[in-house]
Amino acid sequence: MIGKRLLLCITVIITAAIAIALASPASAQTYPDKPIKLIVPFAAGGPIDTMARFVAQPLAARLGQSVIVENRPGSGGTIGARAVAAAEPDGYTLLVGSSGTLAVAPALYANLDYDPRKSFAPVASAAILPHLMVIRPDLPARTVAEFVAYAKANPGKLNYGAALATPPHLLSTLFKTRAGIEVVYIPYKGSAPSVTDLMAGTTHWTIDGMTILAPLAKDGRLRPLAVASAQRWPELAAVPTLIESGYPDFSLDAWAGVVAPAGTPAAVVGKLNAAINAGLAGDR
Repeated sequence: MIGKRLLLCITVIITAAIAIALASPASAQTYPDKPIKLIVPFAAGGPIDTMARFVAQPLAARLGQSVIVENRPGSGGTIGARAVAAAEPDGYTLLVGSSGTLAVAPALYANLDYDPRKSFAPVASAAILPHLMVIRPDLPARTVAEFVAYAKANPGKLNYGAALATPPHLLSTLFKTRAGIEVVYIPYKGSAPSVTDLMAGTTHWTIDGMTILAPLAKDGRLRPLAVASAQRWPELAAVPTLIESGYPDFSLDAWAGVVAPAGTPAAVVGKLNAAINAGLAGDR
């Protein structure tokens, strides 16, 4: 009796395995047959959100399905990342991962409930994100040296905002330490609300993504002091780098890309990779 039951169980397992193996290629061939969610773990309007929408439109056109950008901000991007890590690995829930959520956060948070190396399948690299140091136009400083002098003359009176546990947060805090100034950090759920408060006069300065700050600097709504990259930014050629401003080796460009939950079929990942790369390249 036990032998017959064991044989029956083995038969069922083998039959199920064969069914799954036969079904996988078919599901990859028909993918996608419903809308795809692209999770942005920060507030709308920031550099990561802008990049996500830049990716979503051509991706939808190439796959023939809607790609819905969904913002899930909070805890330095970990709330959105955690949701994608726990999602069904079927290619219909993707994350716009970045150096903040996949590199910085794991070093700062003890209990993430996801492992950036084990919880996700890399899909495509999307962007390198340079940073810019800016201040409010009403501050009496036009260079980094003048800003540092002003901050030292007013210890504890200036503040800066950035999303928690992100490159803007780390870069601004690193500058504070390198410059030896006493300023206050205010956490935000993303670059957009941080920069909005900066323009409104709630905060005084920050180092954040070039994509969101460069247009405001060119319009005069914020005053650029330095670029946090190895070289100057072509659209702001008169603005020196932080290295030129007396801070050696002060250069960090963030990165962003698309990842899927671990276990997503390789054929689906390949299809997404090809579509995203073609969209970024502008192929028709």
